[in-house]
Parts: sequence; structure tokens; C-alpha cells
Amino acid sequence: RRHFASRPAEGARRGQTLHRAGVNRMSHFTFESDINNLLKLDAPITNGPLARWQKKAKENNGVTGSLSTAANISGLSPMKTTNRSLNTSKLATPGRTPGRTKTPKSSKSSRVQGTPSKVGGDRFIPTRNAAQMEVAHFLIAKENEQENESPTRKEQQKSWSLNLNGYDVQQAKILRLSGKPLCAPEGYQNNLKVLYSQSATPSSTKKPIRYIPSMPERILDAPEIRNDYYLNLIDWSSLNYLAVGLGNNVYLWHAESGDILPLVQLQDQEDYIASVSWIKEGSYLAVGTRNGEVQVWDVERRKRLRNMVSHNARVGALSWSSYVLSSGSRVGEIHHHDVRIAQHHISTLTGHTQEVCGLTWSPDGRYLASGGNDNLLNIWPNVTGNDTECQPLHTFTQHQGAVKAIAWCPWQANTLASGGGTSDRFIRLWNVNSGSCLNAVDTHSQVCSILWSTEYKELVSGHGFSQNQLIIWKYPNFTKVTELKGHQARVLDMCLSPDGTTVCSVAADETIRIWKCFAVDPAKKKKMAVAAQSSVLHHGIR
Repeated sequence: RRHFASRPAEGARRGQTLHRAGVNRMSHFTFESDINNLLKLDAPITNGPLARWQKKAKENNGVTGSLSTAANISGLSPMKTTNRSLNTSKLATPGRTPGRTKTPKSSKSSRVQGTPSKVGGDRFIPTRNAAQMEVAHFLIAKENEQENESPTRKEQQKSWSLNLNGYDVQQAKILRLSGKPLCAPEGYQNNLKVLYSQSATPSSTKKPIRYIPSMPERILDAPEIRNDYYLNLIDWSSLNYLAVGLGNNVYLWHAESGDILPLVQLQDQEDYIASVSWIKEGSYLAVGTRNGEVQVWDVERRKRLRNMVSHNARVGALSWSSYVLSSGSRVGEIHHHDVRIAQHHISTLTGHTQEVCGLTWSPDGRYLASGGNDNLLNIWPNVTGNDTECQPLHTFTQHQGAVKAIAWCPWQANTLASGGGTSDRFIRLWNVNSGSCLNAVDTHSQVCSILWSTEYKELVSGHGFSQNQLIIWKYPNFTKVTELKGHQARVLDMCLSPDGTTVCSVAADETIRIWKCFAVDPAKKKKMAVAAQSSVLHHGIR
């Protein structure tokens, strides 16, 4: 009996011992937790407002009221593990054995405290694997040093730096990154220059755009010029003479001296000049009239050599190919004349149903391009003989207006540019070998004339209503370079100077304007002069 009576007392003593041990362990655990909370630099502010994510969590879970103690607020910190704070509060409660403490079930407060976050904060530490830390340390360390080195020593160090690093350390940036930088877009200057590169970046890979004067170099009067879209009244010879048809007269203007010479005067007052064209050598001028005559004049002797009559309507287009002169008439016929023989009419081309207003031979003499008021563009082979055997190689029907503006590319003999009238307004590029259209652009204006530049890969077009301007285009993408404005009425015709630098335009406002729009690049001009001089010396030595 005494034995059984002693068991409850012994159990009570053992329970008290375990209780005191648990309390000691909990006190030590609480002490460590408080020390950790005090030593944390990024602990939340206990008296501050709740974070936005805490407010949002409380609203979603229907939790109302404010937090009572700082311990609860610290338990909501994203920097602290939630379960740890809950266990701490549970274990600190006396009266229960620690070993029998149950894990708290999920509740609203636990869901609030379970907001996912990274332990340690949101501090971002970038990786600097590509940075040259040694160079940066050297640059920072040498800032306070006094420069007592000689110029020779500096040059030596610079050469060493260039050989070892690929760049000058004295001009380098701190924390300079290795690797090549992205190239600046074409036409733009890289303002960063050598900030992120190992070698100096060129300012631009694109050559600066040349200067094109917006005003004409000279303006000449052209009284009584006929405002007729289908006529070709101006041409520039290789001897630097500009021929202009005014009414029933033809005048010559010498570009160098400025002298004006009358050449042709028709006897019939109702007759007028319809077209003019220089031979390639520049000594003979062909003139077409309203009455259907084709005259050939010797400029040096100022004398008419031939008067060829084969058309019964006005001749509005002329073009030379060696000794063969081609003429287009109002009825749509094209005649070939051999100026060396008495029976000059050697062939007739009948590919148009209306007036031929554009006519030009290719530079190599293989093809003849003709455009008419029937909206057709024909390409003819260089074949003379039986009329029935000569048929056009290609007939292009894409234009919706009269085709007067026709020009062959000087550096690609198979490329042709053509422009349409008021109802079309398109400039088109053609490959006459394949018969395909290479490109087209809508100019939004009547195309009266087209010229190719011999110095640049560009072409210039003359237009009518409403701007009456000249437009310079890039070949082959038709990028607009500039517009030259000044004419008060539509441009009737244009021609190019023999040196290829100047464009002459005549308009219905009775003015002739000289535009210096294709000036030769000075560097290219110097190279050409040096090459010409060296070739002269070479021939002299041989």
C-alpha cells in the first residue's frame, strides 16, 4: 500500500521536472528569436502602415481589424518564415507539454502569412563576368597619383596598352565592357563612340549627302515657246550648244560664252518648230516642223544641208543613231532616214495608232524606244529593210496616259525609264531583254521628261500640275533625293549638259532654268585628273 501510494507523488515530481525543463528550453528559444529579430537589418517597421500585399491578403480573406501586437506584425513580414513565428507563440504558452504540441491547422491568418516571397529581400546583384575589373581598379587607383612621367614614357605606355589590350588605357572608361558594340544605323552618328568598344567606332558608315542647290544657276527667257506637251523643243550638244525652238525659229545659246545665235527661221508664218535633236558629234542639228519636214543643219557654217519630206503631219520627235535619223509623226508613223544617200527614207515603223511624242535610241544603238499618245511603249530592234518584217520586240501597255518621257540608262544598256501623262503619273523601269517591269513609282503629277545622271545612280524627272517641279530620284528604289521648284507652269522638256553636271529645263512660263544638280565629287574629280595625267605620261614614255 505504501508502495502504491508513493507513485502519485513521484509522478507529480517527474511532471514538474519536465515542465521546468520545457519552460527553460522555450525561454532559451524565445531569447534566440528575439536576438535574431533585433539583429535583422531589414526587419519591418512595427509601427508603420501595412504593406500593400498585406492589405490585399486581408481583404481577400475577410480579415478585419488591426493587429494587436508587434509580434503579429513581425509575423507578417515577407522576410520571415511564418510557421516559425506561429510555433514560437505556441511553445511559449505554459501549461502544456511541448512534446504534445499539435501542428496548427491552416486558418485565415496562416493564409495571410503564407504570401510567397524570397528570403533575403529584393536586392539585385548583377553579374560582371564581361567587365574588366583589373583595368577599373587601375584607373581608380591612379587618379590621385601625380603625373611626373616624360612624354617618351607616356608614348611607350600607350603603345604597350594598344598592343596588350587593343585600346589606350588612359582614354578607357571605368568598368569598360569587353566585346564589340552594335553598329550605328546607316546615316546616323554613334554618339557613344568608344564607350562600350575596344576600338574607336567610325562616326558614320554613310557618306554625307552632297549639296544640291535649290535655286537655278541661271534663268533665260524663252518667249513664244509653244505650250504643247507632245513637242520636244530643247536639246544640248556635245559642243556645249543649247538649241531651243521658239515659234518658227531655232536659237543657239553657247553655255560657256553666253552668246545667242539665230539658226533657223521658217518662211511660212503658220509653220512652227516641233522638235530638235543633235547628232552625237554635235556638229549637225535635226529640226522637225509642223508641215512634216525634217531638216538637217550644219551649225559651224550655219547652213541647211538637207530637207527630207516623207511625213504628211507634224514631226514631234527625233532621235539619232549614227547616220540614221528617226522621226515620229502625228499619225503614229516612225520613219528612218539615211542622211548619206539621196533616197533617205529607208524604213517605216507602224506600231502606234496616235501621235509619237517620245523617241530615243539606246546608247549602244541596238534598240529604239517609242512612246505615243495611245499609251503604248514600243521597243524596236535595229533592223532596216522591209517594213512588214520589222515588228516591236516588246509592247508595254501598263501606262494609262501618253508616254512622252523616255530615257535609257547610261550604265545599263538594257534598262529603260518611262513616264506617263496626266492620267497615269507613274515612272516605270523596264528590262528590255526580259520585258519585265523592274520598279514603278507614283509621282502624283504629269511626267513630262526624264533624264539619267552620268555621275550618280540617279535620275531626274520634270513634272506639270500642280507643283511644276523637278524631282531627283535614287536608282533603283526610287527614293526621293530632293525637289527643285521655281517654274510657274508645267515643265515641257529637259536636257543634260555634255559634262553631265547640269540640267536644263524649259517650261510653259517661257523661262529656261539651268540647274547645277549633278556636280562632280571633288575627290573623284581629283582622281580623274591624276589618272589622266598618269596616262599622258605613260603614253609619252612609250
